Amino acid sequence: MAIELPLFPLNLVLFPGADVPLHIFEPRYRQMINECYEQQKPFGIALAYPDSEPLQEKPYSIGTMAEIEALMRLEDGRMNLIARGGKRFRILSQHRERPYLSGMVEIYEDRPEPEHTLLEHADKARQLFSAYLEILLEVVGKQEIHFDLPSAPEELSHFIAYFLDIEDERKQRLLELNSTLQRLTDEAETLRHEVPFIRQMLSMSNVYRAGGPDRSKLN
Repeated sequence: MAIELPLFPLNLVLFPGADVPLHIFEPRYRQMINECYEQQKPFGIALAYPDSEPLQEKPYSIGTMAEIEALMRLEDGRMNLIARGGKRFRILSQHRERPYLSGMVEIYEDRPEPEHTLLEHADKARQLFSAYLEILLEVVGKQEIHFDLPSAPEELSHFIAYFLDIEDERKQRLLELNSTLQRLTDEAETLRHEVPFIRQMLSMSNVYRAGGPDRSKLN
């Protein structure tokens, strides 16, 4: 069933279950957020095409509904808010009858897949991502931070996609997949390349923080 949804094209990809901070300063989006907040309705976040013209941003067709979790109004009318990702949607049509972009959308979901296969791939992706997080936290000196990874395969696949340090276009491709299995598989492949790389970077960083390599062994 199609519904109308205010659309917010941004230079980010929001995934279901993820929280994102937003600073709202343009009048058109102040109006949109005020209306959504007062009516307790979601808005849609979609990645904007990089070649979009100012005030005529073109969104990718697959995005994520965003619920306003917290809102702080500033004296000059600007707003800071935390939005949480809900269901994904596909844009069917768009219009600019209001100052901001709106569209008719339909819910976009992953197709059913065998549970045992999903759990098997989720375990592999979880192990790789845990190693990835552990190294990243060590790099920034935040080893005390603990993440509770989602147990459900689809939720885990979105969690990993949101936190991966990859280009927005690659994140968008993960968002557009309608297969949890394929998303987990693609993420595991990325992590298999990333984990050894950042482990090597961490090792090099530790060497130089300790005073650099032993030059006597280099001669």
